[in-house]
Amino acid sequence: MTATRTLRQIVATTDVHSTLANAAPFLNHLHVLRPTSLVVDCGDFFEGSGYYRLAHGSIERAILLKLYDVLAPGNHGWPHHFEPALHRLTVCANAVHAHTGDPLFRRLRIADVGGQHVGVTAVIGQQAFHSIPAGQRPEQDVTDPVQALREVMLAHHHEVDGWILLSHSGFDQDLKLAAACPFLDVIFAGHCHSEHYGPMRVGDTLIVKGRELADGYAIATPVGPGWGAGTARFPDRAPAALPADLSDVQTRIDTISGQLTGVLGPIAKAYRHAVPDRHGLLVDLGACLRTGLGADAVILNETALRPVPLADALTLGDLLAIEPFGNQLVHAHLPEGFCQDPQSLLKRLAEQAGPLVTAPDPLPDTTTTVLTTDYLADTYLAGRAHAAGLLLSQALKHVLTAPAHEGAR
Repeated sequence: MTATRTLRQIVATTDVHSTLANAAPFLNHLHVLRPTSLVVDCGDFFEGSGYYRLAHGSIERAILLKLYDVLAPGNHGWPHHFEPALHRLTVCANAVHAHTGDPLFRRLRIADVGGQHVGVTAVIGQQAFHSIPAGQRPEQDVTDPVQALREVMLAHHHEVDGWILLSHSGFDQDLKLAAACPFLDVIFAGHCHSEHYGPMRVGDTLIVKGRELADGYAIATPVGPGWGAGTARFPDRAPAALPADLSDVQTRIDTISGQLTGVLGPIAKAYRHAVPDRHGLLVDLGACLRTGLGADAVILNETALRPVPLADALTLGDLLAIEPFGNQLVHAHLPEGFCQDPQSLLKRLAEQAGPLVTAPDPLPDTTTTVLTTDYLADTYLAGRAHAAGLLLSQALKHVLTAPAHEGAR
């Protein structure tokens, strides 16, 4: 994979989330860097836009196979890392078969970078792993990242001169990893969606994170006996067309772009020329769902939506950017023991899935079933009672374009 290239540095992206609307700067620059760079990704390359929803990951897969050398698995797009071609690129030290303990991926990749034999490994944080929909991780589990990293180091310390970690855990967790695993030279951070980019130093370890959503990257370079690290943004300007060996990617992007411009209707006055507040939008949606579907109670998580600027008309691209995950609405049972204490359930659920919106607020103590998303029902509640026959995005379209909202707020 890297035999014909002379590698001088490591370039890392993270949390791209299928951001392909303006892919030329991102992909052209990686193409230029690739001959001298080990190109890696720290997870969540998939899911997050209409490009993923309509092309089902085929564009992202082609990009990864053409431009990247090593991948860390993220919670978004987790199943794609088991596809044979992507599985060969994926490393992870702490993802295992739940019953046998066997690794799900190769634990280490060794590459020559700047004259050093560099060991590249990865971990996925336990919070990130458990946010993967339960049906996507059958008989799979994660072990303690610190213990897993120490085991990899002890098994391969004689083979490498330096250690690089691709972490899908969050910047704060990576600071703790650096303190517990001082043999790591550089930690490329991911998953956190924070404003912390670094580089930050913990002992001799540098923690650094590239900007998310294809806006930038992190870079690490051997410097004498140690390492230097920093961040950069992808250029604002780039050739409109991609290089010839990425022409098939360009064609696929152009095809999906045409579909995403389709207009679904005029945007209601309350949301026009604004970035809808996720909480407020879900409050409106919860009220609409209770009325329209006759649900006694509704629970929705704010992280199901993304903040997206809107203009006068709602396009398919707008709708799939606001709700990029294809959630289905379902009626679900509350877990046993919480029917008489829904507030305790909501507190626990918020810790796992992020801020919540309920309708009514507060939920009555007599609540036994709720209208929610299939993700919350299958991953955190007691499973589905029955489907509502409606996608979350379809309900959002009604709220964002409904004339009844002209006088809202």
